[in-house]
Amino acid sequence: MALSKKFLKSKPVCKVKFEVEKDQVENGEAIYLVGDFNGWDQSSTPMKKLKSGKYTVTVDLETGRDYQFRYLAGENIWFNDTEPDRTETTPYGDGENSVVSV
Repeated sequence: MALSKKFLKSKPVCKVKFEVEKDQVENGEAIYLVGDFNGWDQSSTPMKKLKSGKYTVTVDLETGRDYQFRYLAGENIWFNDTEPDRTETTPYGDGENSVVSV
């Protein structure tokens, strides 16, 4: 998995591309990007499956802050990015969230 960032010069926005490798996903399940930027809505940011088998989505994020996020496969398989900017313990004490800083 990887994060790539493209900062816009015309406004305080960063286009962040999120990728999930095909070996992270079993049985071709749908993958969703869930985090601070979408109110932790489990269905608002679906990822697109590419011919290579990777899943990807690009999100415009306001610069100058950090965003916590995780990936959701199917209905109940949560996992983190393998290369986030850092991780933070969840407020529920059940694990960690990935963090992207823009």
